[in-house]
Amino acid sequence: MENNFKVNMNEYLPLRDVVFNTLRQAILKGELAPGERLMEIQLAEKLGVSRTPIREAIRKLELEGLVLMIPRKGAEVAKISEKSLRDVLEVRRSLEELAIELACQRMTEEELAQLEQAQAAFSSAISRGVAMPIAETDEHYHDIIYQGTYNDKLVQMLNNLREQMYRYRLEYIKDEDKRQVLLVEHEHILAALKGRNIAEAKTAMREHIDNQEITVSRNIKEKEQEKPVRGRK
Repeated sequence: MENNFKVNMNEYLPLRDVVFNTLRQAILKGELAPGERLMEIQLAEKLGVSRTPIREAIRKLELEGLVLMIPRKGAEVAKISEKSLRDVLEVRRSLEELAIELACQRMTEEELAQLEQAQAAFSSAISRGVAMPIAETDEHYHDIIYQGTYNDKLVQMLNNLREQMYRYRLEYIKDEDKRQVLLVEHEHILAALKGRNIAEAKTAMREHIDNQEITVSRNIKEKEQEKPVRGRK
């Protein structure tokens, strides 16, 4: 188990919650890959804790659907399914369309300038070609739009959904052929916001999310087809 994640202690949280948050983020960011087994002893050694908080964290992750318990095998990271992808993106599509509509009306010129800077950082990350910085700059770009809605409840809902989106965002970005498409989609969204064109902005955001669903869904199907058929040599 060669992962870069580590436990970040928080004096205000019980150890079991710190371990849970650490493993959850590792799964959502792809540092613990779909299908990877979660070995209590190795995880305890890596995080410098006993097996008890590891076991408790795995149980909570199972309740969230991020971990599966396999009979006679143990715990493993849940694979990304078309159903889970569709469920998350259906919610995201609706929230993002509302966010872009409000942002069109409420973003200040200063915030639009920040969005242009975020787009430049996103473009730079794409040119370097490393998945995690691309995902992080993509997230920052969308965060500026969220804040530009000036709707705290909407921002809170989008932030809660964002964690569940990590796995799908990374899966999309891993497809190198789609990175330039992402860049163009961001440009369309930015142009519509600067023009205060609500209809164009909502269309651009919807296409942005639809393309993600199409690409990740195709990748899931391809991985399923690559699996060896049981009993076939």
